[in-house]
Amino acid sequence: MRLGETLYRPGEQLLYAHFPTTAIVSMLYVMESGESAEIASVGNEGVLGISLFMGGNTTPSSAVVQTAGLSYRLKAKVLQEEFNRRGNTQHLLLRYTQALAVQIGQTASCYRHHSVEQQLCRWLLSTLDRQPSCEVVMTQELVAGILGVRRESVTAAAGKLQRAGVLRYRRGHITVIERVGLEKVACECYTVVKQEYSRLRADALRRRRRLAAEGNREILYPMDMGENLAAARQQSHSGNAG
Repeated sequence: MRLGETLYRPGEQLLYAHFPTTAIVSMLYVMESGESAEIASVGNEGVLGISLFMGGNTTPSSAVVQTAGLSYRLKAKVLQEEFNRRGNTQHLLLRYTQALAVQIGQTASCYRHHSVEQQLCRWLLSTLDRQPSCEVVMTQELVAGILGVRRESVTAAAGKLQRAGVLRYRRGHITVIERVGLEKVACECYTVVKQEYSRLRADALRRRRRLAAEGNREILYPMDMGENLAAARQQSHSGNAG
């Protein structure tokens, strides 16, 4: 996935589901005026294209690659068939959908009640959680588009954090020097979303162990979303070959 690549636009029929591994994708809502704001982001914890298994097939939002990287791509039909088996994959996808709904709701509240500086810290922390590096390749203009604010507001917020020694910014590159400093400034939205993902993942892991103890072969699928569906796809192909 290339930085800035658009995976789908509002109202488009989705042909694939995407499971990022090293890439990060922003789900954006674009207004009639052309202004935009991120409603959620998807990294190695999730899947892009929940409308495929929730019954909608299309979405009013768009999806743009925020951080270049790799991703699994699965045909819509394969995902739907696997979901309708009502097994472990369905359980994981529904748990993820619940966590995504929490992220969307918390992000909306964050835009309404918290400062640009707090929003920037929340966004940076969630990005760092999904990549091994402490450097984010992103211009202030793109960050402003994600947060739905003016570029000057991002410049002011980044400048304040840079003077505090929390991060270093040069054109197109944001390097986090002190993560603890980000966490102190960030609003509670970051923690709320992270804890919900952790809670639901733990719930899925407990179910996996229980099914494994009962001898359920389906639980041989890995916990990772992308690898889980890749395994499902491989099994589907094997079945067709027979």
